[in-house]
Amino acid sequence: MDTRLEEAAKQLSQKAYRAAHALCLAALKDDPQNGDAFYLLGLLTSDHENFARAEDLFRTAVRHRPGHAAAHAQHARCLLGLSRRSEAVEAARRAAGLGPADALTLDTIGVVLSRAGLHAEALPFYARATGADPGHADYHYNHAAALQFAGEMQAAREAYRRCAALDPGDTRGLPAVVQITKQTEAANETAPLEALFARHGGDPDAALRIGHALAKAAEDLGQPETALAWLARAKAGKRAMIAHDPAADTALFAAAARTAETLRGQTSGAAGAPVFICGMPRTGTTLVDRILTSHSALTPAGELTDFALSLKRMTRTPSNLVLDPETLDAAAGADLTALGKAYMASVSGSLGLSGRFTDKMPLNILLAPVILAALPQARVICLRRHPADTVLSNYRQMFATSFSYYNYAYTLEDTAHYYAEFDRLVRHFEEALPPERFTVVQYERVVTGLDSEVRRLLDFCGLPFEAACLAFHENTAPVATASSAQVREPLYTSALARWKRYEAALKPALDILDAAGCLAPGERSAT
Repeated sequence: MDTRLEEAAKQLSQKAYRAAHALCLAALKDDPQNGDAFYLLGLLTSDHENFARAEDLFRTAVRHRPGHAAAHAQHARCLLGLSRRSEAVEAARRAAGLGPADALTLDTIGVVLSRAGLHAEALPFYARATGADPGHADYHYNHAAALQFAGEMQAAREAYRRCAALDPGDTRGLPAVVQITKQTEAANETAPLEALFARHGGDPDAALRIGHALAKAAEDLGQPETALAWLARAKAGKRAMIAHDPAADTALFAAAARTAETLRGQTSGAAGAPVFICGMPRTGTTLVDRILTSHSALTPAGELTDFALSLKRMTRTPSNLVLDPETLDAAAGADLTALGKAYMASVSGSLGLSGRFTDKMPLNILLAPVILAALPQARVICLRRHPADTVLSNYRQMFATSFSYYNYAYTLEDTAHYYAEFDRLVRHFEEALPPERFTVVQYERVVTGLDSEVRRLLDFCGLPFEAACLAFHENTAPVATASSAQVREPLYTSALARWKRYEAALKPALDILDAAGCLAPGERSAT
């Protein structure tokens, strides 16, 4: 490599972007087809999250140097950032085919494949990355998460602990261990977590991770009031930053309700019979997905954004949001056949699925009328759970901070308002959408009457009964959701009516649910 580019790489590793940029341009002046220079410029640009420009630079790098595995891998990462998943997977596989040995490239391939939903394919690349550079905490963390998704919980714990041990400032490893490990009086991580919070609690993202882990530990130890107190502390900093507007949620739900009317009677010629499992998060969507995909005729595709992205690309609405009122309203004028075909092509292109599959993106509930119009053979299953348990479980969950659609979950009050809007929408859909294609499943009924609910769901999907669906916990497919540990266990009822343990602290949320008519008369304790 040109010595100027070696220096540029060093400067880039130290975030000395101006110096690195100047050195790369000097090298390109002498050799306009220098793939290494374009690669380094791509890294510099992606560091600034300008994925469109970085994608162009990496594409140029691999055009001039086709055997540059790292450039292919980084190109894949940028394509994923641009929501071009099928292309990203192709680029990642090209990188893998070149036999890379460096840890960064191996880890990057793993990240792309994981985020594309190809968890089993990703796992060996993470393992090789940690082998190539065992002293890098980030690689162990990524490997641990992949092991967790694969159900290898003990190996995941060990990898999370290696991550924490390698980086004294790490705030990810120990909290992750706690999230997948039952805390007891005899063995718990409360003291080290409290020390970690004292050191890093001023960072809103670190506070979220550590505080949520402390809340989980408190719950395990039978201390619900302490758990809610930690959640409030954990969320405060981030809540102050995001400026969540509940009115935006109201507008989005109203637009979703309108689509049931504007698309009434419309249909398309697209083929494909996917099963969409949706609803609010933490209400049993993963459980139902595991039940159904234990059937020989259904494959899990994960939580896909493909349908929303296909609609956004087709309508070309101007906002920077994939899902917004304007895009939902524009669905009435969309070419439904083209939309259905685009979705099916997107899923099959990147995941290589043939036959029927499930799409478990919770937010697809907002798109239910559009889905049914664009895919005439599709089925939509909406999960519901007790209103107070839904609010509590969403508030307890640490969602990805980059995903703004779940920003309601930073306060109990916002979560309760969101649930009330969701409740109103689902009631409308139950009246407006065809019952042979849209059905509501109550989480509590699945837990207490598994056999009858499984048979009803399979019948709804047009599938014969298979006993494997009752033994869903034996399903070995990866699970990349917050329920990755729970769904590998037989059904349990300990989560039913959990809200009762928190009732006093939940009063502001319960008042909102009461006012919206979401709670049954007499459910609350007398005050």
